[in-house]
Amino acid sequence: MKIVFHDKFFQVYTMDPAASAGRMESIVLELKDYEFVEPEPASEEDILLVHTNRHLNYVKRDSLVYEMALLSAGGAIKAAEISFSELAFAAIRPPGHHASPDSCWGFCYFNNVAIAIRKLMNEGKIKKAVIVDFDLHYGDGTANIFANDPNVTYFHMPGREISRIDEFLANLDYDIIAVSAGFDRHKDDWGRLLETEDYKKIGRIVKKWAIEKCNGRRFAVLEGGYNHAVLGKNVRAFVEGME
Repeated sequence: MKIVFHDKFFQVYTMDPAASAGRMESIVLELKDYEFVEPEPASEEDILLVHTNRHLNYVKRDSLVYEMALLSAGGAIKAAEISFSELAFAAIRPPGHHASPDSCWGFCYFNNVAIAIRKLMNEGKIKKAVIVDFDLHYGDGTANIFANDPNVTYFHMPGREISRIDEFLANLDYDIIAVSAGFDRHKDDWGRLLETEDYKKIGRIVKKWAIEKCNGRRFAVLEGGYNHAVLGKNVRAFVEGME
């Protein structure tokens, strides 16, 4: 298991909950016994795999946000590449699943998971992918990016229905499982729905089907999760389940 992380992710780059001080520290503290690897920033060419030039230039207007968003996308790419030899979790920010080809909202700028998947496909490393999103909020950006692509299927977990992930992964063929891992559905976070142990269950489901269907290839990328008191524990539970 590799944790993809860069010390720059500690930096507060704007005034939203995803960028708040202490958020990444809570995760790193809980995962300190894992091996950490640093990503490189994504290139503009990588970003343009899923976003328009206009959107790229829009994000560029804030130099610090742009720097962090490139590094975050690079973290997702790194995790996706690592997944061909071992499991990877990208502890990155800003998140990405609300970033559509030509717009963004919800603390997101570039769609990290979509960029990583599209890059693997363009390089001929995979033909089909599934994206499991258990964040509290629907990843409209991811859904928009792949709306007309029959080779990428996006699934957002409804409510407390963890078993629906099992059903989804059982009924498709794919070469990799990517996970948009948002932890704001926890009972002590915005969603008030899940227990910490539930994230371990989700991780185990992903592991089971990755081994069954795509040679174990699976990686996850941080999305939401805003209660620092429980975020790190929830991330660790999920990572342990995925192992």
